Amino acid sequence: MLEIRELTRVYGHFTALDHLSMSIGDGELHGFVGPNGAGKTTTMRILATLLAPTSGTAVIDGVDVTENPRRVRELVGYMPDFFGVYDHLKSWEYLDFYARCYGFGQSERARMTSQLLDLVNLSDKKDAYVDSLSRGMKQRLCLAHALIHDPKLLILDEPASGMDPRARAEMKGILKSLKDMGKTVLISSHILPELSEMCDSLTIIDHGKLVFSGAVDALARHMQGQAAIHLRLLPGEDGDPTPAAAALLKQYPGVTAIERGDDSCTLLVGYEGDEDGMADLLQALLRAGVRVSGFHRPPMNLEKVFMEVTRSDS
Repeated sequence: MLEIRELTRVYGHFTALDHLSMSIGDGELHGFVGPNGAGKTTTMRILATLLAPTSGTAVIDGVDVTENPRRVRELVGYMPDFFGVYDHLKSWEYLDFYARCYGFGQSERARMTSQLLDLVNLSDKKDAYVDSLSRGMKQRLCLAHALIHDPKLLILDEPASGMDPRARAEMKGILKSLKDMGKTVLISSHILPELSEMCDSLTIIDHGKLVFSGAVDALARHMQGQAAIHLRLLPGEDGDPTPAAAALLKQYPGVTAIERGDDSCTLLVGYEGDEDGMADLLQALLRAGVRVSGFHRPPMNLEKVFMEVTRSDS
């Protein structure tokens, strides 16, 4: 659905986007993650044909965004981070107005407005004025606006920004419904845990450069492979069991570092390998007579992952 190759945007002496390459398949819910100022909004504005790239290409469903912007706008529904609304219109009037702009007839507009309000859980607010809606409701109304022309690709810039937990949960449910409808969704956030729960794949950028792009479980495996094994030992006949265990571990393939833990019977073992390798490592310790009472990798902390992979100065 989306192919970006070496996309670059320069403002004077500042490079906002630095040779970014990424791709999204049909029907994917793809998270676009990075700290504030990383280049997410710049990328999305280029994809929405609101900003020209300095160099590089972006192709949506086979259409180049710079060569045929009119066709791209038919394919894309764009929801910016700050979406203007007309406060003195009712919810249905707001959607009806934009449906008129697309040239839909009266009966089609009525059907479309009803369906979209139902999709974003605002049917009961059909006759409410926009200025009476909560922030979360306004965001969902703006999402309905982006869907009026039935786009293949939805580009959502921080759609859950400023929402309370209940509103965020409602937005997540709507996004999953869109995926079930076959829509491809690119959704940005600076909060990695928020997106990892619902996305099929992720792209992480920092200072305009690609840090990671791929499946969510691939990121989990990559970062889990960098987490230390917590090894807890029981004292043996010679007392302190850690020197013998450390000597054995140093000879084992994949072991990168060994450090003392919080107490004298705990080792933190850096290990670059999978779960099968971890099982072999544990068996080697047991065969050597090392009394192991605890052996595990702690769960991946996504907030820590985000800080480690971006290392943003913001």
